Amino acid sequence: AGGVAGVCVDLILFPLDTVKTRLQSPQGFRKAGGFRGIYAGVPSTAIGSFPNAAAFFITYENVKSVLPHGSSSYLSPATHMVAASLGEVVACLIRVPSEVVKQRAQVSPSSSTLRILSHTLYHEGIQGLYRGYKSTVLREIPFSLVQFPLWESLKDLWSWKQGHVVDSWQSAVCGAFAGGFAAAVTTPLDVAKTRIMLAKAGSSNASGNVLAALGGIWRTQGLSGLFAGVVPRMAAISLGGFIFLGTYEKTRQLLL
Repeated sequence: AGGVAGVCVDLILFPLDTVKTRLQSPQGFRKAGGFRGIYAGVPSTAIGSFPNAAAFFITYENVKSVLPHGSSSYLSPATHMVAASLGEVVACLIRVPSEVVKQRAQVSPSSSTLRILSHTLYHEGIQGLYRGYKSTVLREIPFSLVQFPLWESLKDLWSWKQGHVVDSWQSAVCGAFAGGFAAAVTTPLDVAKTRIMLAKAGSSNASGNVLAALGGIWRTQGLSGLFAGVVPRMAAISLGGFIFLGTYEKTRQLLL
């Protein structure tokens, strides 16, 4: 169910993600490709989406079942936070190599995905594909700490109001709201992650230091630089939350 949801959301919203990446890139939107080659890097996403989302939900649901929840309602948000955080750590092992290749293709639309992959492996080795793993995890954990407890709480509230468990479309609406809010507050971490992944080998950002990357953006571009791409990111993740969490619930219901 998670894998199907991941593929649906990533392929449908890929153009918005490309625009966001180019807005955040150090060379600027126009030089990074503007609106040209909007599907550059899509093969990397197509291959990585299913296992990445599946790994997240396998971890999320299993950790949720092991940790105390349910009767102790005050423990539920903490359970969802821990489960989502561990899910992200595992999923990022698959997501980061896919994301590195995808983002480099998005800002170099004239180069093929395969060429970028081989170039990265030749010049930087396997560690080049995991450039930005730490910054991705540091972005995803705060995002999940906000999104998943909020999603679960909104579903519980809606279920209580109407007297029965929410439908998949209602779960999707809750996911859209939770995702959009989480996207807005974690945008600076997303900008830092993009800069680290796109940095030339040997440069200061290539070291993967998130605080240094954030400091550099603040000094050169200020608050607007830290929130570059916030509108397409919120739009993509709100829509993404609607599609991703709605599809997940619907597919899960069909399979169970």
